[in-house]
Amino acid sequence: MRNKARESNAGIALRLQDIVDRLGGTLRGPGKTLIKRVASLKNAGKGEISFLSDLRYRPLLQESRASAVILPADSPIFTTLPAIFCKNPYLYFAEVAILLAPKVVLSPGRHPAAIVEDDARVSPMARIDAGAYVGHRTKIEAGAIIGPGCVLSDDVSIGKDTRLHANVTIYEKCSIGQRGIVHSGAVIGADGFGMAQKDGRWLKIPQTGRVLIGDDVEIGANTAIDRGALDDTIIDDGVKLDNLIQVAHNVRIGAHTAIAGCVGIAGSAIIGRHCTIGGGAVILGHLEIADKVHISAATLITKSIRSPGTYTGAFPFDEHSQWGRTAVAIKNLAEVSMRVRELVKSAGTSTVRPAEPATRKARKEK
Repeated sequence: MRNKARESNAGIALRLQDIVDRLGGTLRGPGKTLIKRVASLKNAGKGEISFLSDLRYRPLLQESRASAVILPADSPIFTTLPAIFCKNPYLYFAEVAILLAPKVVLSPGRHPAAIVEDDARVSPMARIDAGAYVGHRTKIEAGAIIGPGCVLSDDVSIGKDTRLHANVTIYEKCSIGQRGIVHSGAVIGADGFGMAQKDGRWLKIPQTGRVLIGDDVEIGANTAIDRGALDDTIIDDGVKLDNLIQVAHNVRIGAHTAIAGCVGIAGSAIIGRHCTIGGGAVILGHLEIADKVHISAATLITKSIRSPGTYTGAFPFDEHSQWGRTAVAIKNLAEVSMRVRELVKSAGTSTVRPAEPATRKARKEK
């Protein structure tokens, strides 16, 4: 195996006009300006392009030394820098970063220090790095990269152009689709936390399901996805998982949902499509989350969410705007309590008689 890598577009530079021709937008300024990298407004310099999507950060733009900037299509012209005007500057910035990013192309082959069982089906166009183990009947398709120290147990399936970085572990019968990315230390298919009590001791319940992962999924470093107890744990197409996430057994995550770091999802929770979940959030088991739900960081979800929207808080969580009003009320409780004490003190010993019941009042009038 030739253990070589090459960068297909290392040192690439694009003219502003080239960028607009590929990605669209409206250019103001010299189209010959060369762009080599993307950078923040504060730190950008010659040959670098940045973006501004929130006009509150306009002072940073006025001080920026970038060669060009990406601005909202409807923003006023308040800079002399060459500029590209577009609908979504942040998305455009991401697409420019992709254009400029050097792409490392690794040659296929099998390292002599890798162990591949004889009945494994490995495409000759796949790459198996040093120290990797590929189990019985495991299938690895063309363009896949199995990094150093990875362990793929028996009957695993890895789709085309999927990359496993170093030291990823995939348990038996689990599968990953095409164009996936799994970062170092991730564990896919470990036993779910299924226990039953017997005479005061814990009895382990065999976990016989699998983990099935769709196409274009990215899984962060040290994230754990447990296999199903009976049915499968399913991660649908386009899901993006950050580092240090726990996905318990039988969880289902819908397509194109993105989940930030340190989130915990308990068993049998069902999360819809196009959701976002902020870092440190916790979702209890056997709940259902609708499509297009956005859960703020550190929010505790204790019941199912049936409607799209943004949900925030832990005392308990609520629809976002209502939670904001509740938070303001709680913040002002100390002041309200102090005012009540002052009113009671100023009233002295006087008391307010309760209103008489309507029946008693009617008898007096008679």
